[in-house]
Amino acid sequence: MLITELSSVRTCKAFAEGLRRIAAAFSLHHATLMRLPGPDDRDIAALVIETTHPPQFFRDFDRHGLLPICPISEQLQSSLLPQTWTLKSVTPGEKSADWQAFAGFVLSHGVTMGVVVSMTGLDGERLLLRYDGDRDCLQMAELNALTMVSLYAFEAYATVRPREPAVLHALSARELEVVRWTAQGKTSAEIGQILSLSDHTVNAYLNNAIKKLDCVNRTQLVAKAIRLKLIA
Repeated sequence: MLITELSSVRTCKAFAEGLRRIAAAFSLHHATLMRLPGPDDRDIAALVIETTHPPQFFRDFDRHGLLPICPISEQLQSSLLPQTWTLKSVTPGEKSADWQAFAGFVLSHGVTMGVVVSMTGLDGERLLLRYDGDRDCLQMAELNALTMVSLYAFEAYATVRPREPAVLHALSARELEVVRWTAQGKTSAEIGQILSLSDHTVNAYLNNAIKKLDCVNRTQLVAKAIRLKLIA
């Protein structure tokens, strides 16, 4: 039934409701669609696309600096397999101060375990569906079913996602020039010398480009500009 509903999703509102229904069907509290954090990312709020969590949840998560402490961060960088975590899986000897901070935060929001399903889109973007709850770990049959439903959720998002921002907000000639030099590994100071601009001006162009292409840092900006064929 969930697959049938997700296959008929045509609006962002219907997609958000679909996430709620998936979480409820598997006795989980929340579902979140987000982009995969990169090695340089330290905040998660900017990566969230849709979530059933209260808006403050990820802002507080970032305020406590918890992204590097997430128990499955490394696995997500190297594997497309579904990942699960639970507070019960960590032995007392492994409970560092960082882990205690992470555990205290999620417990305060009624979360003791989670599942993350990832997928690489046709455009090469890695997306995650993160499910949070306080139930026992999913049995293998449940995990397989959740993974299957999640694939339909990814397809539903592809149906309702906005058009690429580059189509709506083309970069200026100067912004493209700065992005091209950044793609070649030049620093702001080096680009400033090449283009006879101040570091401040170069950074301003880069920040404008980051906002226009809906990115969170320079690494993502360069990758997206290449994918959209804005630069070679």
